[in-house]
Amino acid sequence: MKLEQVHSGADGVRLETTEGIMHIAFCTPGIARIRYTLNSELSGKASLVVVSRPVAEDILWTVVDQPGHLEISTALLTIQVDKLTCAFSYRDAEGKLLTKEPSRGGKTLERTEVYHTVFDVSADKVEIGQGADGLRARAEAINRKLDRQAYHTKLEFEWQVDEALYGLGSHEEGMMNLRGRHQYLYQQNMKAVVPVLVSTRGYGILVDSYSYMTFHDDAFGSYLWTDVDEEMDYYFIYGPEFDQIITGIRHLTGEAPMLPKWSYGYVQSKERYISQEELIATVQEYRDRALPLDCIVLDWQSWTGNLWGQKTFDPDRFPDPSQMMQSLHALNAKLMVSIWPIMGAGGDNHQEMSERGFLLGNQATYDTFREEARELYWNQANTGLFSHGIDAWWCDCTEPFEADWKGAVKPEPEQRMLINTAESKRYLDPGVINAYSLQHSKGIYEGQRSTSADKRVVNLTRSAFAGQHRYGTITWSGDIAANWETLRKQIADGLNFCVTGSPYWTLDIGAFFVRNHKEQWFWNGDYDEGVADFGYRELYVRWFQLGAFLPMFRSHGTDTPREVWRFGEEGEMIYDTLVKYLKLRYRLMPYIYSLAGAVAHRSYTMLRALAFDYREDVRVHPIDDQFMFGPAFLVAPVTTAMYYGPGSRELQGFNKQRSVYLPAGEWYDYWSDERIGGGLMIEAKADLETLPLFVRAGSIVPVGPEIQYADEQPEAVIGIKVYSGMDASFTLYEDEGDSYNYENGSYSMIEMKWCEADRILTIGKRVGSYTGMQAVRQFAVEIAAHAGRFLVSYQGDPVAVRVES
Repeated sequence: MKLEQVHSGADGVRLETTEGIMHIAFCTPGIARIRYTLNSELSGKASLVVVSRPVAEDILWTVVDQPGHLEISTALLTIQVDKLTCAFSYRDAEGKLLTKEPSRGGKTLERTEVYHTVFDVSADKVEIGQGADGLRARAEAINRKLDRQAYHTKLEFEWQVDEALYGLGSHEEGMMNLRGRHQYLYQQNMKAVVPVLVSTRGYGILVDSYSYMTFHDDAFGSYLWTDVDEEMDYYFIYGPEFDQIITGIRHLTGEAPMLPKWSYGYVQSKERYISQEELIATVQEYRDRALPLDCIVLDWQSWTGNLWGQKTFDPDRFPDPSQMMQSLHALNAKLMVSIWPIMGAGGDNHQEMSERGFLLGNQATYDTFREEARELYWNQANTGLFSHGIDAWWCDCTEPFEADWKGAVKPEPEQRMLINTAESKRYLDPGVINAYSLQHSKGIYEGQRSTSADKRVVNLTRSAFAGQHRYGTITWSGDIAANWETLRKQIADGLNFCVTGSPYWTLDIGAFFVRNHKEQWFWNGDYDEGVADFGYRELYVRWFQLGAFLPMFRSHGTDTPREVWRFGEEGEMIYDTLVKYLKLRYRLMPYIYSLAGAVAHRSYTMLRALAFDYREDVRVHPIDDQFMFGPAFLVAPVTTAMYYGPGSRELQGFNKQRSVYLPAGEWYDYWSDERIGGGLMIEAKADLETLPLFVRAGSIVPVGPEIQYADEQPEAVIGIKVYSGMDASFTLYEDEGDSYNYENGSYSMIEMKWCEADRILTIGKRVGSYTGMQAVRQFAVEIAAHAGRFLVSYQGDPVAVRVES
């Protein structure tokens, strides 16, 4: 491929080559949009993912013709284009190489034909089945018709030797650094795709494609491949720090809105609570035991009988939904309800969708790519559920055409990919099969926002895609199984999800499947006796400790109960340990909610791979079982059994420690305030009661009192603990907790700064206000590893506190 002509205009730089057209446009000085087509013009397609991509008029770029190559530069980024091969190289403002394509060129387009399926929609031609993963409907195809011509696209790179890559979403394999790896990118239970890569060399790549994709960095090459696209379309985002890259991603795909404060509290779920009496009684038990709780979840079959996916309450088990919600709210608890995109025949939801032609070819799953269908789906959910006062959505099975959850033997990865993508392509355009969840989430968000401004949208969803975070979603990792290997892998899966710019990820604490049903490959937990097995109780405690430091803290699963008291009684080690971390989560609520404010207002990420903060330390690149939770905490979950194996078998010879890498700097052991030098591996105490937890020197951590729900005691004294050793800062964020008034400035921020040299803590001037704000605040200042606390009365004006050594 040879460069023939260059045209620079207001919309960017057009490169005419011997094999098609390339176009480079700058969205910001550090973000370049790059397109490539073999057609005579670019497609001009509307994006489902990118919401802010016009070329900024005030961005200056230059085009310099150099011997052998072209240089297209902004103040932050230079793209060099080889004139003979059109290979791209990307450099920063100082000329440092970020990454490059192979010298022969790295962009390949291969024409492909796109077909759509024609179905016989008569009732006797639709096969209805019930699997472990819900209702399934499959229609008989009559024919396939040619729809259009498109491209397979292939984007190749030559990544650097010391470069680590992260991202692509949450998958089940537990890959951390993606170098030397291969990943299939299609939506599945336990696969949530986000087509974003982030590099420790200081850049990110967002691919604006919604078809099946693959990632390779192996013997087959180093590239991203897409199945069906109108053209190659991707964004190169310069940081160089991960937080700056995330800011760029959200500039393109939209900011994450505030979730309600209660959603950062404890969420109790199981498969399943069957009646309004059981829901209320469970919450009452938490209150009677003084165990903190903010939300309880109603899993599938809130509907009547076999009317799968009907968005109404069964009148026999939920005879008075409005009164149920009043009772739960009186207990200061919220309710999350599971809804599905697939609907069984017989209910009025299904009938209405069918009559209006809004069902896909299987005559059961609604077409979320049609705006009118999304509006109808919301109207049904509003009439049947939201109007009664429910607080949050659990959008289950948001990859509705997964087809391999059956049989005793797990299909090979290639088989799984073929089975599932083929099933999706039966009913959806092959060019959009990865975006079903994105559009489904859009309908829920826009529907609720149009109905009420008093409740923030909370949507727990099993699948995800780039940009979905702008719709108030939290993604969980699917129906995982209870074993130590899965626990360990989940950490890397969550970190790689959040590094894509999607900030909210969680999992089923304790795993969904606990027992082993050998006739079904996915039902492969290690604990047939459930909570009666001390091996499972130990595993659950470790999962619970991890969950206390995730964006959403939620227990869920089948096979065995999940309430705290099912694991023992007060005075017993396992019960007391669960309560310890449950209460710790709530004491950290001022810190956590301030992080949530930073997510919404500053494009922050609270669940952080170590490379966010220690990008240039190559020792952190492969670490897959530690992470930062906000700027202060380094969390090192225990992922091996130390006390019991399955069947309550006692283990011997474990020293109750785990190795932890502390990056450069100084650290404090959270439990003892012992100060430890960084840049080395240590052996940390890790008995069952102890999650290895460290605080970075130069941190300010606000903490609250022991509370029973997130909004309790708004007037309480807030502790300010300073971990000295370096200068520090932290912004305390507060707002009304559950409305969208913050979008109009109804919130407050108080910046706190610690000066190490002067040993002065300055609590800065409060900026902003909101209804219900505590005009006078009491802060109890404490310096780690030093005795004494200083009570400070704060009325919104700056206060300085000097602390003697």
